[in-house]
Parts: sequence; C-alpha cells; structure tokens
Amino acid sequence: MSFTQVLSLASEESLIQALDSPAPAANILAMTVIHKAAANPGDVAILSLMASLVAAFIRRWLAAPQVEVGTKGGKVLGDLLDIDCELPPPPPPSQAEDNTALILRKSPGQGKLWRRLFGDKTMYLLLLDLISGRHADTSGNTHQLSLAQGRILRVLPRLAALNFQAVSQSAFVATTPSRLTNGHGSDSSTGPKEGEGLLQFAALHMVDKADTLLHLSLVDFFEVFVSLMRLTEYSAHKVETIRGILRQALADDPLLKESFEALPDRTVPEEADSLRRWLREVLPGEVQIALR
Repeated sequence: MSFTQVLSLASEESLIQALDSPAPAANILAMTVIHKAAANPGDVAILSLMASLVAAFIRRWLAAPQVEVGTKGGKVLGDLLDIDCELPPPPPPSQAEDNTALILRKSPGQGKLWRRLFGDKTMYLLLLDLISGRHADTSGNTHQLSLAQGRILRVLPRLAALNFQAVSQSAFVATTPSRLTNGHGSDSSTGPKEGEGLLQFAALHMVDKADTLLHLSLVDFFEVFVSLMRLTEYSAHKVETIRGILRQALADDPLLKESFEALPDRTVPEEADSLRRWLREVLPGEVQIALR
C-alpha cells in the first residue's frame, strides 16, 4: 500500500497517537507508514503539509529511549529528504566509491520537506531544542540528551551530502545550548552565530566533550562527514565552510587531530591517496597535522 492509501485507513491523528505512545512497536509502526512517503516526491510533499505529524516524528526520533526507534527514525528521515531533495541526483559512484551512501532519487524532488524542517522556524527550533537540552523531553535527562545528539550526528553527514547549503546556512540563529558544550563556555562569543546552520551547531556547539562516549561519536561524525564530502560536487564555498568548521573543531581537540592524522591509513588502499589530498585541502593551514 502507498502512503496515501494508508492515510485513508489511518488518519494523521492516529499516526501522531502511535508516535506519542510509550510502546516502541507503535512508534516503529507509525514510522514505517511515514517511510512509505519516500516512494515518490509527491507523497513527501503531502507529508510536509502535515506539520503536526512531522513534529511528532522528530520528537519521537530524538526523544525515544529505545535504540531501535532512534535507528528507524534516522533511516526514515534520510530517505525522505533524499527523495525530496531539489538538487539533481549525482552520477553513479565509481567502483571505488561503492561504500558511500546510495542516493535513492532518480530525479529532483520538490524540496517541501526540506523547507518544512529548515525553513519553518517553529519546526527548526523544535529540533534544536531537542538536541540542546532546552526541550522538556531532554532537558532533565542527560542520557536521553546524549542519545538525541548521537542520532543527529549519525544522520548529518548524509544530509550534508544531499544538500550542503540547507544544513550549513540558516536564517534563524540557534539559541546557545543550556549547558557547556564542546569544551567552550556558553557566552555569545562562542555560541551559534548568525547565518550558521544545523551543521555548525551540531559540530561546534552541541556536544559536551566531557562525555567520553559522545566525544567519540563527535570524532566519528567528523571522519564520516569529511570523507563523504570528498565525494560530493566540488565548490569553493563548500571547501571554505568545511575549513572554517575544522579550524574551530581542531583548536582544542587532540583526539580529533589524531583521528585525522590516521584516517587515510584506515580507509581502503585505493582511496587513501585521494583522501589524503582532500584532507590537505580542507584542513586549515594554521593547524599542524602530520598526515600519514
């Protein structure tokens, strides 16, 4: 059954009720129905009009304590935004790049869900509040906040590969997170800045590096993000944006620096040299990293 066929049997209100249920099976069932919209751009456009359902989905994805619900939500969101992306799909990857995420769309989408998530201030701030500890579902629960932050870090490289501008620029200034993040203070000089998007927020302002596991998740995010950006369409703006992010991220993170130094040796041999060249291009010149 298609997404619209299911909607004739299960209303938007019933799907929201399933997402709000404490039962993970009900959450996953609702997410499975929502996932059906990824079959074509028209269905994603219909979904984007259901603001309350989209908000309930975002909340459940980031605020569910169960790992399986978070994993399902990340897959659903990535597939929906892939099909909805207005940019033309890239050419098929070469054999050496078969390990990258598969692009699902065969033609440009309508971009309506992208605009709902990143251009609707209420929806965008809901997402930011959930991952910064300013939402009731995460504010008093450090473990749940860490889960939410880990989930956004896992999906962000794919979203950046789909539409880099959408995740790296925003008309809305994110509120400084409610606790110390990324080793910085919470004053305005180190907090989110005008024009920065979800990418900069998550990479530079979200994670408390005193949380060892989450710090490792942040390092893993940077590895995947930088490696995947090498395979996307080149632009001077993209390179400069990545370089600016890395300049801040590497300033006080020896663990991240060590990770980048060893990264080419941990990739497949046929890609090591091209990855090393890419790292030399995007790493800021003032940061001394001895690539192996």
